[in-house]
Amino acid sequence: MNLMYQSTRSNSEPITASQAILKGLADDGGLYVPVAVPKLEIPLTELGKKTYQETAYEVMKLFFTDFTEEELKNCINRAYDEKFDTKEIAPLVKADGAFYLELFHGATIAFKDMALSILPHLLTTAAGKNKVKDEIVILTATSGDTGKAALAGFADVEGTKIIVFYPKDGVSPIQEKQMVTQKGDNTFVIGIRGNFDDAQNGVKAMFNNKQLAADLKEKGYQFSSANSINIGRLVPQIVYYFYAYGRLVDNGEVKAGEKINVVVPTGNFGNILAAYYAKTMGLPVNKLICASNENKVLFDFFQTGIYNRNRDFILTSSPSMDILISSNLERLIYQIADRDADKTLAMMKALSTEGQYGITDEMKANMTDFVGGYASEEETAVTIKKLYESTGYVIDTHTAVAASVYKKYTRQTGDDHKSIIASTASPYKFTRSVMDAIDSGYDSKTDFQLVDELSKLSNTAVPQAIEEIRSAFVLHNMVCDKDKMQETVENILR
Repeated sequence: MNLMYQSTRSNSEPITASQAILKGLADDGGLYVPVAVPKLEIPLTELGKKTYQETAYEVMKLFFTDFTEEELKNCINRAYDEKFDTKEIAPLVKADGAFYLELFHGATIAFKDMALSILPHLLTTAAGKNKVKDEIVILTATSGDTGKAALAGFADVEGTKIIVFYPKDGVSPIQEKQMVTQKGDNTFVIGIRGNFDDAQNGVKAMFNNKQLAADLKEKGYQFSSANSINIGRLVPQIVYYFYAYGRLVDNGEVKAGEKINVVVPTGNFGNILAAYYAKTMGLPVNKLICASNENKVLFDFFQTGIYNRNRDFILTSSPSMDILISSNLERLIYQIADRDADKTLAMMKALSTEGQYGITDEMKANMTDFVGGYASEEETAVTIKKLYESTGYVIDTHTAVAASVYKKYTRQTGDDHKSIIASTASPYKFTRSVMDAIDSGYDSKTDFQLVDELSKLSNTAVPQAIEEIRSAFVLHNMVCDKDKMQETVENILR
């Protein structure tokens, strides 16, 4: 029997997984969620014996039930191949009492590769299953990492175009260079004069514009999304939490069934929501620790029950988390509101019109799995330096936010459960911030000199993703005002 998908904002007719992947966003502006979260079918003792690809199949087959075994395994095997620089795909590294789940071994050295390597295959398979003749236009906003990972995934994929918007002055130099040098006749990259929330709002507005959809349909186009609002992005992220737990069991670090903590540096809430779904499926999780940077809208939400985006937007050294509207939180809101679409819609409307909403005490009681924490810029830098000096292990700024929050949490609570920290990006992606944290004397060097210094310091090879952009030509130089995003898309698709 097929697992169906429902919008968070209405009780409209549920649709299949492949239809939800194709649409990305529901017609009513809601996000698709499974009508029930399935339970993992294999015993936890078997997880440690499975490869990443095998684990992916065991998880994804429960969600993508209208894909055949052959279709799904084909998508998985084409995604998790030699594009990753390690056979493990997502290795665990033990350092200073925690287990760092390295999610940055893909083509663009950030965790977005874990899902965006498979999404193009899921999407094109879904298009075939649903007899879609239109060209699919992937429309995406990025705070730095999704953009490059999506561009790499969809570049020259037949029957698709991909348009990525990013905040022109809100990403690291390496992140920007990765995007603007992307090859592919179907790729388009546009910097906007604004922040990530502006980019995300502009993309959502286009998805919700019925007249625009009709106009594009006439020209043979239909929108879909590569952001984590797409269920085809979210489900693959569940996989690596089960895989990591299997490695802990196999290595004798935990007994099967023993609870662990999961610490995730969080901006748009998708990565930690995937861990929540894993827990709901049966992963033994004690606490889900949501780590924020100085844009601590999620920390304040977990403290007070009020989500309030009416605050200054702060540019930090962890730019992929510089977000004030955490889109995927809507899926959790729907769940803790006992799947009440009317309540969810009212709160999302309040967020749009007033910039804030509050949840009830009953909803708060359904959220006890989560703990919020945040790290200042200074704490983030200190964490990088201390971890390097004590262990020789170098982490990026986003991972350092999580590591700092984890340390504070254990000091305050005495919680001694084994903990996995989601290491969401390679330090090579944020070399200046990382090297400045270790020693301010590095600040005079160029970005690529810093890459070489980091390689020496950490005793690791420079990733291929960085080597490729050293001498790559800029192919995308479009910039637009935030209120000209739709006009820009229409010009591209003219």
